[in-house]
Amino acid sequence: MQPQDPVALTHSHLEQLQQLLRENHLPWQDCEQQLAHFYGYFENQQLLAAGGLEPAGDSALLRSVVVDAASRSQGRGRLMVDFLIQRARDSGVNEVYLLSETAVDYFAAIGFTVATRASLPEAIRQTRQFQSLCPDDATCMRLKL
Repeated sequence: MQPQDPVALTHSHLEQLQQLLRENHLPWQDCEQQLAHFYGYFENQQLLAAGGLEPAGDSALLRSVVVDAASRSQGRGRLMVDFLIQRARDSGVNEVYLLSETAVDYFAAIGFTVATRASLPEAIRQTRQFQSLCPDDATCMRLKL
C-alpha cells in the first residue's frame, strides 16, 4: 500500500537520501543545501523513493527522482513525478525542466520534450545541477504547465 503523498524530507533523512542517490549514480553533492525541496516515500522508516523540485524564477528544476532498486515497478517513481509537477503548478511555476542521462523516454512519455541548454531560462542554467553536477551531455527536457 502506497501513501497518498510523499513526505517532506528533513535533516534526519539526509544520509538515506544521499546514499540512495549515490547508489543510483545521481547527483547528491548539494542535497543538504536543497533538502527543503525534497520529498520521499518511506516504508518502515526506510527511504524507498525520493525526488526534488528546485525553484528557479518562474520555473522549477525536477531533480533526482530515484527509486530503490528493490522497490521499482510499483509506481512510486511516477507518483513522485506527478506529486512534484502538481506542487509546481500549485506554486505558479510555468515550466518544469530536468536533466537526464538515462530516463529520456520515461519523461517523454509523461509529456516532457527535449530542449537545448541555450533555450533554458537563465535561472535554470544557474542551478548547480546545470552548472557542475550533471554532465554536459545530459539531455535537457521541458514540461510546459
